[in-house]
Amino acid sequence: MSLTHTLGLLTHPDREWEAIRNESESVGKLYFGHVLILALIPAAAAFYGSTQVGWQIGDGQVIRLTAASALQLSALFYAAMLAGIYIIGRFIDFFAATYEVRERTPRGVTLAAYTATPVFLLGVIAVYPNIWVNMLVGLAAIAYAVYLLYEGLPILMKIPEDRGFMFASSVLTVGLVMFVGLLAISVVIWSMGIGPVYVS
Repeated sequence: MSLTHTLGLLTHPDREWEAIRNESESVGKLYFGHVLILALIPAAAAFYGSTQVGWQIGDGQVIRLTAASALQLSALFYAAMLAGIYIIGRFIDFFAATYEVRERTPRGVTLAAYTATPVFLLGVIAVYPNIWVNMLVGLAAIAYAVYLLYEGLPILMKIPEDRGFMFASSVLTVGLVMFVGLLAISVVIWSMGIGPVYVS
């Protein structure tokens, strides 16, 4: 089961990337055994945090979302994570020929899914929606995800480290562009009336 790699990626990533490469699991198995489960952590945490705990700006009133609004936004967030992993994975497979990857088995989605593991796990902090705490933990999760990307890509793709560094940098750029695009889509969705509804 894919979840067995979770702890290994946090404790000994080099060996774990080697084990992941040797498994060659399908995209379906990867999603059902890893992505669908772990992506629920930040989505469920955000739902709980925004409806039960709430957040506060300065000394102002505690703000919470209605259950219906939080469920809708959490579901959209969950779907965006699932789609984002797949899209970035396909970009990785598309770029593979450019960086002379001779591995025939497409491994882009696998790389994207396992790289996102720390972001999924540390997403549990959303149960306590404090902007500074969430930002600090989020930065730590992203930093370790970037480390996993640079460490795992040359291992998974069987290419030299210098070429892997350039490849990983391209993947990181695509990820940042997708993040900006997701923010723009969020603004459009909110303008269509699917924004947050607060408890009065």
